[in-house]
Amino acid sequence: MSRKSHYKKTSKKGLSTIVTTVILVALSMAAVVIVWLFVNNLIKGEIKNSESCYGNYDKITINKQYTCYEKIGSNYKLRFGLSIGDVSVDNVIVSVSSGGNVNSYTITNTPQQITNLVMYSGSNPTNVILPGKNAGVTYNATGFSNMIDLVKIAPVIGGSLCEVSDSVSDIGNCALLV
Repeated sequence: MSRKSHYKKTSKKGLSTIVTTVILVALSMAAVVIVWLFVNNLIKGEIKNSESCYGNYDKITINKQYTCYEKIGSNYKLRFGLSIGDVSVDNVIVSVSSGGNVNSYTITNTPQQITNLVMYSGSNPTNVILPGKNAGVTYNATGFSNMIDLVKIAPVIGGSLCEVSDSVSDIGNCALLV
């Protein structure tokens, strides 16, 4: 084999190895970028969701002064007050536990009729609506065949369901609060 042909074969093999290495490095970098973009978007989404609820824990509360039960025949009625501080709330999910059963109500900023839930007072008590900022409203919930054990509320802020912000388990008789 001549010297000239030996150099051509060697340089072609060397060039092929370099091209292969460059392609593998480029593919690896592209894979890292794709994974980073996916993870980064996922983390940003979770941070946005948690920021909506952060710092608002004590701004949506049950007014314990206006929370009590009434016994009407063999059924129970719950009166509860809901207070909202200086925060914009999309809606509040109210869960009422009675004898192992849980009734949930979603109260929104739009007046609506909710089965077994009415405003305590007002011109149209059947249209239920959330209180505004720095305000409170009292509601009546009916249809309980057992004593009410627990009332919990969880706000939805910025489209994110937050954790339970308040609960009451020691619910007194309304007749004793007069």
